[in-house]
Amino acid sequence: MPRAKGGFKTRRRRKKILGMTKGYYGAKSRLFRSATESVDKALQYAYRDRKNKKREFRALWIVRINAAARAAGLTYSQFMSGVKKADIGLNRKSIAELAYSDPRAFGELAETVKARLAS
Repeated sequence: MPRAKGGFKTRRRRKKILGMTKGYYGAKSRLFRSATESVDKALQYAYRDRKNKKREFRALWIVRINAAARAAGLTYSQFMSGVKKADIGLNRKSIAELAYSDPRAFGELAETVKARLAS
């Protein structure tokens, strides 16, 4: 059986990896073995950080809501409990955006929540 040399499929596979390392420093963008290691590690980081991104943004939204709620005289947990009881269909992302960009609207929302908590 003849020796299998690096033909079309091998070249295509290597080109794909080296294309992914475009912009990497030194041998990591030129040598196939180094490039493979760096691409594998980069893909691991990308997978992990797609999860972490969600976690970090949720934490940011909670911090913003908490700060605005305390300015309105409520704690975060009281505020979110009131939002649920008042059947306000806003998620944390949109509430945090209100708190950040439109404090007056957030104040009105907080008053609605306070009224619902009092009753």
